[in-house]
Amino acid sequence: MTSRRSLACASLILPATSHADLISQRYDYSFQYYDEGPDRIRIESHYVRGSLQLDNETTFRFQWLRDGISGASPTGALPGSNQPFLADLEDVRYAVLGAMSRRFGDHLVELEVSRSSESDYLSWGYALKDIWEINQKNTAITFGLNYLDDRIIVPILGNKYKDSVDAFVGVVQTLDKNTVLSGSLTLGYSDGYLNDPYKAVQRTDIVSIPDGTGGTIDIPVDNLYRENRPDNRFRQVVQLGGRHYFDRAHGAVDAVYRFSHDDFGINSHTFHLEWRQEIGSHFEVTPFFRFYHQSKADFFMRTIDDVPIETPSPDPDGSGPNYSSDYRLSNFDAISGGIRLRYKFNDTFSATAAYERYEMSGNGGADRSAPDQAYINADLWTFGISAQF
Repeated sequence: MTSRRSLACASLILPATSHADLISQRYDYSFQYYDEGPDRIRIESHYVRGSLQLDNETTFRFQWLRDGISGASPTGALPGSNQPFLADLEDVRYAVLGAMSRRFGDHLVELEVSRSSESDYLSWGYALKDIWEINQKNTAITFGLNYLDDRIIVPILGNKYKDSVDAFVGVVQTLDKNTVLSGSLTLGYSDGYLNDPYKAVQRTDIVSIPDGTGGTIDIPVDNLYRENRPDNRFRQVVQLGGRHYFDRAHGAVDAVYRFSHDDFGINSHTFHLEWRQEIGSHFEVTPFFRFYHQSKADFFMRTIDDVPIETPSPDPDGSGPNYSSDYRLSNFDAISGGIRLRYKFNDTFSATAAYERYEMSGNGGADRSAPDQAYINADLWTFGISAQF
């Protein structure tokens, strides 16, 4: 199965440091269960994270991840056709990430390397980031670059490749002891094989057979063909956020708005709101809500019956005409909400638990959205424990 998530990885060489030399350490383990319901996707994830402060200027952090995925996902066929609407998937993803950061005066520079692998997917990632603190550390300017080098093993077709580069800049401004504002801009470009090798698009072809009297009988047959997305994509993302702590309530509100546009023709808006409530000195409760709206890609369509093409290519290369029936490229709305709980046992150990409900729905009619059965409703459970020394 091709991963829709990117986490890169590799190990970095650490300077010789004994356990006693470490200034501080933090380790986290969490388990996450994602369930789209009967006959759809289920994912079990295990995360191990850590952070080691080697000296006053140097920190190393790492992450290890194992995802086990099973269930079924829409193929791109229409419900009720003679082609299967769902296809079974099963795979395991392993990912590891290492990052070294060091302070140089007012700058905190971090280098990150990562690797993510599945049976049919391999991704290497590299990132370089600088956080520049100015204005008596009340203003932090972040800028950097991310690069992903992906190899996709496509059934029958073999190896395909994709490169992605993201450049970003962001500002975090402290207004007072209780209020922080933030904003960021990300520009991203991907080039290469951008198709999902497990998504297809349906066409009703006419098969003519002799009727025995010199004429023919035309029989409509539903066939599936590989989707054909463009072979490059340019993305622009703007994000604005704010956080304010209310002394009397012992709680904080956190709000984020995110706008994204790309040359697939997709515009999206995300609104996220959460309230972090302290209860005593050990317990924190955080209810949250998120709304997402997306317009369809220019080449989204339920079928290619009306596309002027004789025989779709068995190995699409991104040249026109482009087409995809992937519901994730359609017009849709998504809402999610839930609650996170955190309990601090002492200065060393804490535990977390969270539940989130996620629901999608198409909008805009048959020319803009996928069939209702394609969209997902999912439950997400997370449990974790943390130790800090």
